[in-house]
Amino acid sequence: LEMGKHEIESFLSYLAVKRQVSPSTQNQALQAVLFLYLKVLEKDIPWLDEVIRAKTAQRVPVVLSVEEVSGLLDHVSPAYHLPVSLLYGSGLRLMECLSLRVGDIDLSRRTIRVFAGKGGKQRVTVLPDFLAGPLEKNLDYVCSLHDRDLGNGFGAAKLPASLQSKLGKSTCDFHWQYIFPALQIVEDRNDPGRHYRWHVHQSTLRKAVTSASKAAGIDKRVTCHTLRHSFATHLLESGTDIRTIQTLLGHKDVRT
Repeated sequence: LEMGKHEIESFLSYLAVKRQVSPSTQNQALQAVLFLYLKVLEKDIPWLDEVIRAKTAQRVPVVLSVEEVSGLLDHVSPAYHLPVSLLYGSGLRLMECLSLRVGDIDLSRRTIRVFAGKGGKQRVTVLPDFLAGPLEKNLDYVCSLHDRDLGNGFGAAKLPASLQSKLGKSTCDFHWQYIFPALQIVEDRNDPGRHYRWHVHQSTLRKAVTSASKAAGIDKRVTCHTLRHSFATHLLESGTDIRTIQTLLGHKDVRT
């Protein structure tokens, strides 16, 4: 097979110019060629580092104005208004929000402890005053639901294996319950015979945000993560120190 750096770059240029494929598709094609050389033909590629690879354009995050956020929240289904509000008010990622447990909430200090963050690290973020009342009311609902589950022979919380074995019956404590519980108790597919009440599914909240965005007439591609970006941007615009914002978001680098 007589193909070198020039031929491969010409092939990638053909894909970009003639076929108009995306940078990710160009790089996928390059990986296929490299696989052919290295794994099938078992040939070294001394010129590999010289091949010009397609660069994926950085996507600028979508940010909503304060008015757009307000409009979106006005159109969120009442059942999901609180978790969607927390995405913006506390700058949470989607799964961070849904994975919150009762013990992560400190109403008196107006803080939320985030354990399930990206990279498995822990941080503390803010609980806005306007959400303290609704959250307290929600915890009352979770408490009554948990009492009912206990009365029916359920109520244990699904935890990481290391904690599950250490806590034993303590996994039934209110402290470990999800603050946004699912409507149904289901059997754990990975542990047949054990039943848990999981948190609301992420797709449910995604749909709630998309529907609210459309109903509010927002002409932008709005996702759950858009609310987190908007949280950070609005704090920055209001004069909050960027290091503080970095800490609240759980970012290593201020540039992200």
